[in-house]
Amino acid sequence: MSNEEIASNTAARQYLARFTPEQLVAWRTAPLDRPLPAAARGIDLPMPFGWFVIGYSDELKVGEVKPLRYFDRELALWRGEDGVPRLLDAYCRHLGAHMGYAGRVKGNDLECPFHAWQYNGAGEVTKIPYAKVIPPQARRNCVQTWPVVERNRFIWAWYHPQGAAPTFEVEGLPEASSPDWSDYEKHEWLVYGPLQNMAENGVDAAHFRYIHGTASNADYDVKFEGIRRVASVDAKMTTPRGDVDGTISYGTVGAGQAWTRFTGICETLMVAGITPVAPDITHVRFAFTQLKSTLDGPTAGVARAMVKDICRQLDQDKVVWDRQKYRPDALLCDGDGPIAAFRQYYRQFYAELPQGDGTPVVNRNFARRAT
Repeated sequence: MSNEEIASNTAARQYLARFTPEQLVAWRTAPLDRPLPAAARGIDLPMPFGWFVIGYSDELKVGEVKPLRYFDRELALWRGEDGVPRLLDAYCRHLGAHMGYAGRVKGNDLECPFHAWQYNGAGEVTKIPYAKVIPPQARRNCVQTWPVVERNRFIWAWYHPQGAAPTFEVEGLPEASSPDWSDYEKHEWLVYGPLQNMAENGVDAAHFRYIHGTASNADYDVKFEGIRRVASVDAKMTTPRGDVDGTISYGTVGAGQAWTRFTGICETLMVAGITPVAPDITHVRFAFTQLKSTLDGPTAGVARAMVKDICRQLDQDKVVWDRQKYRPDALLCDGDGPIAAFRQYYRQFYAELPQGDGTPVVNRNFARRAT
């Protein structure tokens, strides 16, 4: 089979061909049809801790309140008059109203819509308009707070299941603040699976050919460096003009920070916001920025096509991820890439470890790839 035939006949590509462009966009965030419970899919992984995207900076105005659901919690996000975003558990400590719906910003505080109790970013009640005295317990941190930072045009929240303070920072990306690079082009998905399955995909060398139709199996150079993972992937991409040599280099910090740089066709940075909604639901945002000179020049069409192709690859992965079973005892062969090493690396981001050590079983008839 030729490279062109492989690229056009992958099972995932055929599955997606039934959608119109409009239907495809709707499918990306639609509820899953006939979902199986997480337990039936072997998903007993806890949610990893770290910094996770909870929104775009330009989508939260001063004085605006937004309800969110992440980390299996209902949350309320708002931006005070000082321009700083703040995040609390959504339910008022008084009588349990959800403050993300109809809550109002008062100065830098959040006002509950039910009885107008006001909270600061530390989860302390600062005002009860009809009370002479604020109860002492309400003056302390009576609603859970979440560390929040803004970086790379995103709003990030720190999640830890035991409430531990951040142990590392969100890494800045120079392209995200450079005037030479474009505004973000935004795309999003809901993936019905755990974050680890998605992250593991990044070291799965063999799937590039059979899911995405690359002209060859990817040549990986993956390094695990403490809480960081960096990789460079060289692979031929099939285009209407023939095979094109391309390089994909990516980095991650912790479980929630990821970015990818694409070279060889046009200069592109993709910042990925991949955030657990629940143990088996993940919200994915892809934000693309490209050199303005590329977008304004003769390669503008190629630049747009590249973004479209990257999103198409996520679509193809989602076809599998949405119904994938987690196999802690995965049977691997020598061409699979460093999946075993990745799982060992990823364990450090679980405050609550799953049963077993999560290390795959390698078929003894094949040599174990030690990358």
